[in-house]
Amino acid sequence: MAEEIRIKKKAARRGDDGYKIVSVRMKDELIEKLDVLSAQSNRSRNELINILLSSAVDLVKIEE
Repeated sequence: MAEEIRIKKKAARRGDDGYKIVSVRMKDELIEKLDVLSAQSNRSRNELINILLSSAVDLVKIEE
């Protein structure tokens, strides 16, 4: 597994554009963890998912 991913707190802000809507099924436990991180970082769940996925995509190695 990767090292930890650090996310800085920021001031509340809404209305960023330039994104596409994607529907994803997630387990309740994962959503609960995202909600805790969201509250701690003062970022929306959507913003956190984008940050985490952006970081994770660079860590993926496809095995043959």
